[in-house]
Amino acid sequence: MPVFFITSDQVQRGTATITGPLLQHVRISLRTRIGDSLWVGDDRRRRHLIQVTQLDRHQLVGLVLEQHDGPIRRSPAVTIGQALLKSDRMDWVIQKATELGAASFVTLIGRHVVIRPKATRVATQQQRWQRIALEAAQQAERWEIPTVAAPSEATAFFAQRPHADVNLILSERGPGQSLASIPLPHTPGSTIVIVTGPEGGWAREELEIALEHGFTPVTLGKLILRAETAALAALSILQSRVGELG
Repeated sequence: MPVFFITSDQVQRGTATITGPLLQHVRISLRTRIGDSLWVGDDRRRRHLIQVTQLDRHQLVGLVLEQHDGPIRRSPAVTIGQALLKSDRMDWVIQKATELGAASFVTLIGRHVVIRPKATRVATQQQRWQRIALEAAQQAERWEIPTVAAPSEATAFFAQRPHADVNLILSERGPGQSLASIPLPHTPGSTIVIVTGPEGGWAREELEIALEHGFTPVTLGKLILRAETAALAALSILQSRVGELG
């Protein structure tokens, strides 16, 4: 059963209230009726089993039957730094990486990106990606929704150097350590950033700036993968190594 996300202030005194677009989805698309049960999660990593007691076109009210706190995360959180891809491919990466457990996304504008975002559409595009992450998190029954940052220049992101325990960058043709064997943190609260390039790969100067600011180049082996495939392959390897998959 999918878990639908609401905010913690929508759960008060043993009842949960759903309004807005989510209400329309559960009322019309799912044909929810009074007496049905739903799982909802909130922004405090709590999950509630509710039974619908009131339902109309303005709101759904449910009685909380069970409440569960999310498990303590004992493995590193993985952030995906993804250079912008063609629209459907970018959507696919965010959707599938959310299902695989990515903690957050940083979207990057590299020199070789095929499509550069228009300034007037940046906010709309970010909202779209965030909605995709929300829907994927619900389907995967996750305890939290990954955040998707607005696009920023890749070189500026590299120069700022994210505050992570390990910063990695996929180097598709250059030298690098195998992602399968590079040392990783395993302590609770630690973080890993893995950055992957656009369809045209990283420009040489972009890779140089990343290395100058502490990013470690890594490879996925001898095969040259599509940009969207590389991102998911890298995340799968990391999640397996830190105990989140397999």
